[in-house]
Amino acid sequence: MTGRKPRRADLTAMRAYCCETLGRIADFTLREVPEPCPGPDELRVAVEATALGFVDPLVMRGLYQVKPPVPFVPGGEIVGIIEEVGEGVSSFVPGQRIACWQFGGGLAETAVVAADRAVPVPDGLKPIKASALLLDYLTAYYGLFDRGALRPGQSVLVTGASGGVGSAAVQLASASAAEVVGLASSDEKRAMVAALGASLVIDYRDENWREALKAAFPAGVDRVFDPVGGALFEPSFRSLAKRGRHLVVGFASGDGIPSLPANLPLLKSGELVGVDARYLSESDPARVREILAIVLAMGQSGRIDPPIADVFALEDVREAISCVSASDRLGKVVVTP
Repeated sequence: MTGRKPRRADLTAMRAYCCETLGRIADFTLREVPEPCPGPDELRVAVEATALGFVDPLVMRGLYQVKPPVPFVPGGEIVGIIEEVGEGVSSFVPGQRIACWQFGGGLAETAVVAADRAVPVPDGLKPIKASALLLDYLTAYYGLFDRGALRPGQSVLVTGASGGVGSAAVQLASASAAEVVGLASSDEKRAMVAALGASLVIDYRDENWREALKAAFPAGVDRVFDPVGGALFEPSFRSLAKRGRHLVVGFASGDGIPSLPANLPLLKSGELVGVDARYLSESDPARVREILAIVLAMGQSGRIDPPIADVFALEDVREAISCVSASDRLGKVVVTP
């Protein structure tokens, strides 16, 4: 899709939510800063929508494993209209709508992104929806199909199925003709997971939850997609079928890094497989672009539809950051300048 966002009269300054140091979210403020200029192989985009996830507050607090340079503007799931292309860019032109996942920069009116990390947004896919289809769906797709080799007709257990990457995994697996079991807590969360395509949704707070799973899948499930870890880690691995794969996506439970008795992979002839989208981005940006193009096309066609919890204006970005951390949040939080 092409089009132009009206330019501001003052082309030398823009509003951005930023801070000179990491550590306290309260220190981040919305302020006027110099508008960035694209360097070689870069694009300057007028930001239309930036989606947020649980990683953003961690980065802002300095608790993420990678520390960005400061001053820092959070928000890496960016959709916008290209305003200017840098030297050496031939694959994009001003006026195109693109999507990009990178390490920050999106909570601003204008952002600079690397051309080799950008993908065109299909016609008809709205910017808010497109932004919600980036990091979580990239991670879920990479985990399920690249690392997990999930095939149609196989079964997959998704922990944290109502969360960002969990709900993405539910949708992508279901859309690919896999049989999906979701673990979620509240009635509202379980209803959402069922609506996203899970054929069975179980309340993991029930101490007998594995009995319900075993009744439906006596031989176990083929894959476990696990962004939660914690107390669910070992029982989820024990729920695998022979030659199954447990996909380690993250540790959202906050209960520390779980351990697994070494005899279990032997007894299951099973595999414990790491899923790190950041490593994929660093090692194979071309594959990232391929996956994002697939996911955006699925969104444009309606095969998947990311749940949106709320949309905030840039002026309300503090509230948006708070919403990201809410335990009862259902769906993605998006900020629109």
